[in-house]
Amino acid sequence: MGNTAVVVGGGIGGLAAAIGLRRVGWQVTVVERAPVLDDAGAGISLAANGLRALDELGVGEAVRAASRGQYSGGTRTPEGGWLARMDGAVLEKAVGTPIMGIPRATLHRLLRESLPAGTLLVGAEAGSVRQISPKTVRVGCGDTVLDADLVVAADGIGSKVRDRLFPVHPGPVYSGSTVLRAITGQPVELRTDFELTWGHGAEFGHIAFNDGRAEWHAVLNLPAGTRFEDPLAELSRRFRTWHDPIPALLDATRPGDVLHHDVNELRAPLPSYTVGRIALLGDAAHAMTPNLGQGACQALEDAVALAAALAAEPTVEAALARYDAERRPRSQAVARAARQAGRMGQQLSHPLAVALRNTAMRLTPSRAAVRMILRHHGWVPPSLR
Repeated sequence: MGNTAVVVGGGIGGLAAAIGLRRVGWQVTVVERAPVLDDAGAGISLAANGLRALDELGVGEAVRAASRGQYSGGTRTPEGGWLARMDGAVLEKAVGTPIMGIPRATLHRLLRESLPAGTLLVGAEAGSVRQISPKTVRVGCGDTVLDADLVVAADGIGSKVRDRLFPVHPGPVYSGSTVLRAITGQPVELRTDFELTWGHGAEFGHIAFNDGRAEWHAVLNLPAGTRFEDPLAELSRRFRTWHDPIPALLDATRPGDVLHHDVNELRAPLPSYTVGRIALLGDAAHAMTPNLGQGACQALEDAVALAAALAAEPTVEAALARYDAERRPRSQAVARAARQAGRMGQQLSHPLAVALRNTAMRLTPSRAAVRMILRHHGWVPPSLR
């Protein structure tokens, strides 16, 4: 019998970890507490680093076929003026691919389809995770007990496994921003593949999909826990004077499709991503703000790096030490950069600060912007073949 692993959490990071572990010869069980996989979420942008990770996992081609390249667009003011243009062809030349937009539900489905039937146990919450011997970790899921050589905790920003491993860590904190988002219920005529618009303490953006629909998101500086009786009507009121196609995107959305979540992050970095034979992955390890679009990409990097380390190192302990040494510095640096991007972007509200930022963006050469992107997108995965 080969090495066995239990992955706690059936989101993007957990499914990717399971695929990676299977590719290097491990037997894997994924436990997901949700009784029904409804794939809640709107859309996602995948940068070159995330796409390369998916290639190593063997699902890159399928994901690209279901995605739309972001070749045109950029960042605008509410009146419609351009602060910065995005040229996807230049980015493609630099890193081999444009950023790709895909519905989260589609990405989840493609990842699940890469795993054998029976790998995923839904409605199974990991009530306890503890190492019972130097080489065995036990996961209790109700009446089911799973013993494994390794546990991968990919149970999200509110990770209960992380809380047990690091009980004095402050955990996730509110970033100061809340986000509402949805996918339009019908195709929308768009002139660009991707846009961000920055106002005063507010952002509106869209991603176009293959089928003509689009994901949009609205980010607002509001107290934590703020909710609206009619979210779509509130957004229509707040953004009614912003440039096209923002009103059209809202008009093409069904009220019941709007999701609303506060943006939380792990502001205090963890001292380690591993304890014994338990590894933290994705948001459980380094939940970050979405301002660089790197949350899922970093989870995909984690998945490939973990599988590669387990394939290359002589012991699980050595592999986990390598995983922590490789992933913690990079992912925490990306999280810091995302936080800073939010502070200098959507969260700015003072008129003078907004004016200075806008002027700086207009004066920044496009090649400088590409260099900044390459710091995050240029990651090259280890081989799993």
